Order: sequence, then structure tokens, then C-alpha cells
Amino acid sequence: LAMQRAVAALGVAPSTVLIDGNRCPELPFPARAIVRGDAEVPCISAASILAKTVRDAEMRALHACFPDYGFDVHKGYPTAAHVAALRAYGVSSVHRKTFHPVRDLVRAAPD
Repeated sequence: LAMQRAVAALGVAPSTVLIDGNRCPELPFPARAIVRGDAEVPCISAASILAKTVRDAEMRALHACFPDYGFDVHKGYPTAAHVAALRAYGVSSVHRKTFHPVRDLVRAAPD
């Protein structure tokens, strides 16, 4: 869904959408999935670097608001420290409920 939204928000119509992965979402443009595309295709590599740069900046900003979770270090990945922080401090308003450690904690919480 995120990829569909991103492609829909483009200011230009792409001739082909290159996807780093093994399957393509339904898109109104031709698309090609490329396994290990970030290692094989320069424009996918560049997009991956830009995406990680934006993600890291967002994680630093979230760390300023939620310092107990260590977003500046784990960048949202399910590291042992991240899972330990979730157990210690609970689920924050910015955690995705579909993130498996969060989902597990929410399911285990008493009503």
C-alpha cells in the first residue's frame, strides 16, 4: 500500500517502476521486481540510501520525543534493546501495531 501511494504521488508518470524485491504491487504503470535490486541497480541503490537517510533523521526526531526507546540507536529495528524498552515502557503512540513485538505486547496486555 505504501508503495502504491508513493507511486501515485509522483509528479511524473514513470515509464517503468523498479522495485527492490521479488514481487510487484498492483500499479497503473509497468513494474519490474528485482531481487537484491539495491545491490544490482544504481538508481535503486541511490533510492535506498536516500530512504535510509530520511528514516534515520525521523528516528532521531522520535528519540527526542521518546528517549526511553532508543530510536536513535536501533532505528526501529527489533533489536534486543528495542524489545526490552517496549517491555519496560509499554507501546508508545508512534509504534506500529503491526510490528510483531508491539503486536505481541498488545495481545498479551490485560483488558
